[in-house]
Amino acid sequence: MDDWRGFAQQMASLARDLLAQESLNDTLERITTAATELVADCDAAGILVLRGNRVQSLAPTHQVVVDSDELQGRVGEGPCFDAARASAGERQFRIADFTDEAERWPKYVPEARKLHLGSMMGFLLFTEDEDLGALNLYSYRPGAFTDTDETAGWLLASHAAVAFSSARTHAQMQEAIGTRHTIGEAMGILMGRHRLTEDQAFAALRRYSQDHNVKLREVAAQVCARGGLPRAGE
Repeated sequence: MDDWRGFAQQMASLARDLLAQESLNDTLERITTAATELVADCDAAGILVLRGNRVQSLAPTHQVVVDSDELQGRVGEGPCFDAARASAGERQFRIADFTDEAERWPKYVPEARKLHLGSMMGFLLFTEDEDLGALNLYSYRPGAFTDTDETAGWLLASHAAVAFSSARTHAQMQEAIGTRHTIGEAMGILMGRHRLTEDQAFAALRRYSQDHNVKLREVAAQVCARGGLPRAGE
């Protein structure tokens, strides 16, 4: 990359753009799309997160990203899998040529070649408080990524981690507000229908939740939809 001033201007514009996204999914999609736009020879990008040992692909730009993530989850190894699993390991990596990495990831690399992958880079998305997953960039051409591309990817990942964390916190707050509203509405329905106090209405919701192993917010949503607690067998 010869024009670092131009790249800095693009990153500044991206930072503002990320903050303007309306949802977590929109934010993640903007991050991965930006990777294909700003990093030379990046043909596809995605974010890999681990839920226990289960791999999840977020905002993949192309199907090959999903295929690679699923492959790593299936064989239990791979660069993205390693980066997302523990911050104690590498926080960024670059595979210059997939044909040279069979010894390191003997189960993943031969299958990855069948996906026509030539090279890749990955960056752990982290803030001071949490690890969020790994941003992964793919190229179909061996030797596509340079040291300069790795630096550009790392700068993008730094912006992405902050935006990802902020968007997720906002989404969690919005969900919590929505849940409280739904529970309050359900309590009002039960109070009016059965002449219950607030404490009695909440106790009824909680008891049904525990007895039927259904989350409290789901019970509340059913009450709002039905006008009362579901009957046995419903």
